[in-house]
Amino acid sequence: MFADLHLHTYFSDGTYSPEELAGHARHQGLSAVALTDHDTVEGCERMGVACQQNGLEFIPGCEFTAELLGQEVHILGYWLDTQSVLLQSRLSGFQAVRTNRIRDMVHRLNQRGIPITADSVLELANCHSPGRPHIARALVQGGYCKDFDEAFEKYLKKGRPAWVPKTKMEAAVAIQLIHGVGGVAVLAHPGLYHADKLIPDAVAAGLDGIECWHSRHNAETSAHYQRMTAGFGLVATGGSDCHGMNKGEPLIGRVKLPYAQVELLRQRRPKAATVS
Repeated sequence: MFADLHLHTYFSDGTYSPEELAGHARHQGLSAVALTDHDTVEGCERMGVACQQNGLEFIPGCEFTAELLGQEVHILGYWLDTQSVLLQSRLSGFQAVRTNRIRDMVHRLNQRGIPITADSVLELANCHSPGRPHIARALVQGGYCKDFDEAFEKYLKKGRPAWVPKTKMEAAVAIQLIHGVGGVAVLAHPGLYHADKLIPDAVAAGLDGIECWHSRHNAETSAHYQRMTAGFGLVATGGSDCHGMNKGEPLIGRVKLPYAQVELLRQRRPKAATVS
């Protein structure tokens, strides 16, 4: 039995619907999956239904954009109470920040003679958690860039003309929020931002696990973070970080986490949540 604990749909910056994603998960022989769209749980209800129809265990989750020691990090929350008023309120605030960021980035593009509109990007996104991939898609569809890579390299990456920094919550606040709504907190893809020096502070804030296996972690990187995870008494997790076809190929199935790790992670849930 295997799981993939890092998946996205078109409710953030993926291209698959929840139903399509669940179908791909079944085709890949997975037993359990988590939906971890960016700063939203909007797709979890449909994903739960689709997983039930496909014989899959579903873990409602979210990928929180956070900051630790001045550096952006992503914190994955699992087994979240998606109906929590507290959670919905905090996510609504960050979704508003994302929308304003889209408007700021489009304004910068307009200043450089690219006449796309923020409303058209938001209509294209058609979700509560818009991001740079939606601007990239608008640039490609408008003929201003040949593909996503060019859009990011020319305009949207940090330091490029349309770049606008994100407003982020402190990682400790994200971890506290996750625990407060019955979940467990995992540091996503630490190898992507060389997070070794950040991990002790994340552990002190209550971190439950580290995503050791990831599509962009090689074997050496995965082994390195497994050792760090063991050293701090955390749970080693993993996921493909599949965004559908945004990245050129569907990554689901690239990482298959042994189900035993899901059980270990489940044991880290707050005691009240495991009883309810």
